[in-house]
Amino acid sequence: MTSINQQQDIAKANLLQALAKYDGDTKHQVVATAIQELVSFNPNHSPTEKESLLQGNWLLINAPNFPDRQQNEHHKYVYTLGRLAFNMFEPINLKVAIQEVTQPVFPTNQDKEYTHHIVVKFKTIDDNIPELNGIIKNLAVCHPVDENTLQVQFTGGELIPAGTDNIEQWLSIFGNNTSGSSMSIRERLNSWIIKWMFRITTPSEIDRKTGKRTFVMQKSPKGLLKVLYLDEELRITKGNRETVLVCQRQQ
Repeated sequence: MTSINQQQDIAKANLLQALAKYDGDTKHQVVATAIQELVSFNPNHSPTEKESLLQGNWLLINAPNFPDRQQNEHHKYVYTLGRLAFNMFEPINLKVAIQEVTQPVFPTNQDKEYTHHIVVKFKTIDDNIPELNGIIKNLAVCHPVDENTLQVQFTGGELIPAGTDNIEQWLSIFGNNTSGSSMSIRERLNSWIIKWMFRITTPSEIDRKTGKRTFVMQKSPKGLLKVLYLDEELRITKGNRETVLVCQRQQ
């Protein structure tokens, strides 16, 4: 007879295989079933109280779930730059391919509060723009509201190059501060509503040395995140919109 630990290991392996086979789609029935199976073996039934397990740099291993993913024969996960960060950085319609999404969760200087950033590494794939590597950070913090749930609050964002080898090209492409110049009227209206609701500041001028730009959300949105599974290797969460994320701890 197999032990609980062995069953847990089998369930974990089945989930990883399902994610690989079905393109990281957590909504696929096989993947969803594998997630439910592993969750049933969750070794930590009060995960938000396990501070040492919560902390870490978590790598997203399911498909990114930003809105309006675009079809591309050469790259899996293609979006516009605007879709990755509230349409705050120009050029908003620039096509980028996501290379990696991580989530650093570490204590802040506030009691029981942790960072909960979404860090997206990307490369530009637009025909009219040289290939550049960059990072978008959607900055957030979180804190436990009960033994299974975190409240997440976004606070702002950053756009930075991944290295400074091509800083002049980076400055020429991402230094434009006329946010929304390529939007339709409907997109402009939606963007204005979001900025007004969350009191989002105008992006900073680009730093000529580092290529960094930032914005701040002064009345940031909050959401609840249910921790379904947590151990030394994996974390599975479900958000307000039933979005399930599977993350693997990076060493």
